[in-house]
Amino acid sequence: MTNTHNKTCIIIGASHGGGQAAISLRQSGWDGHIILIGAEPYPPYHRPPLSKDFLSGGKDIEDIFIRPIETYTAADITVLTGYKARAINREDRLVVLEDGETLHYDKLVLATGARPRELSIPGGDIPGVHYLRTAQDVLAIKDKVESGKGAVIIGGGYIGLEAAASLTKQGMKVTVLEMEDRILKRVTAPVMSDFYRRIHTEEGVEIVENCTVTHIFGNKNEMVALTNTGHDFEGKLLIAGIGVLPNTLLAKNCGLEVGNGIIVNEFCQTSDPDIYAIGDVTWHHNPIYDTFLRLESVPNATEQAKTAALSICEKPKPYNALPWFWSDQFDLKLQIAGLSAGYDDIVLRGNPDKGRSFAAFYFKGDQLLAVDAVNRPGEFMLGKRLIPLNKTIDKKALADEAVALKTFLK
Repeated sequence: MTNTHNKTCIIIGASHGGGQAAISLRQSGWDGHIILIGAEPYPPYHRPPLSKDFLSGGKDIEDIFIRPIETYTAADITVLTGYKARAINREDRLVVLEDGETLHYDKLVLATGARPRELSIPGGDIPGVHYLRTAQDVLAIKDKVESGKGAVIIGGGYIGLEAAASLTKQGMKVTVLEMEDRILKRVTAPVMSDFYRRIHTEEGVEIVENCTVTHIFGNKNEMVALTNTGHDFEGKLLIAGIGVLPNTLLAKNCGLEVGNGIIVNEFCQTSDPDIYAIGDVTWHHNPIYDTFLRLESVPNATEQAKTAALSICEKPKPYNALPWFWSDQFDLKLQIAGLSAGYDDIVLRGNPDKGRSFAAFYFKGDQLLAVDAVNRPGEFMLGKRLIPLNKTIDKKALADEAVALKTFLK
């Protein structure tokens, strides 16, 4: 490996990917300077608890730090919190901070993540509209949580439903407004939508589908969402969870190749060989599915961070991880292995119409694409192991709960 002692690697973005990249660089042999730049006032923290334990009050901000700040100090990693990068000067290898200060880099990692998609309707920009992406977003929401009061959530995706569960558990009367004809339509099959609609309804959440918000009014004590149904929904709290957009502006402005995210190769290199990109912001090829995609996933961010660090340290190992995700709502732990897009058959193990435990296996012909496992860790782990093998599976046996899961690994 080339001597890196007097060289500097800068990482822009101090979340899951950025924090892991800094640690992995040290573990992979980088002995030069490492500077981790984060716009938020905290070191890297776990984002999934934001809509769950952090929102519900079960954890404080320090409880969700990925690593103690002392870990970065011990690894001789400089962590700059509360700093934003304004521009990248590729010719002179400089990162320009918002206050005008410049930092020189030899290698650069972009872990700029994504930002909430904002409402583009009248009233969508008033102060009472909340989004849920950062710890500060959640702290602002928590100030308005009050048992017995109403909460309106625009968007029936995973973030919206997780927030609905957390607020319901705190005694709020929650209404979820979804413009599509079913919740979770963009991410999963009708069977999962039906299941989660049933569970949320049982827990007291009102779910309204085929409902588009057309105008928002409000003040600090009451928010009103006008809809195309002719019915208006009121609450002390209003949260919009309608998706995210990749933060590609830094990359685009400095001339890097950008599509639906920053385009990277199998080593997380951008069109500039000295600049890497990782996490939610990347448009990358997944060899398991042989397709290009952008993933909003903690495991993807951490695996790409390890891939980039190895490549920077001249120990290249192509990225080839299976995508996986999870969602916690009420007493449900949903674990998802793989990507179900393009499925033409679903095999159910367990009954989604009763109880709170089952798994849905997605197939395209005889190829297993993905599994959604609700309170079924065994089925989730089975999917993680089987999907990359691309082996033929007896679907009838898979649906039979009397057949042991280990049978399918033989």
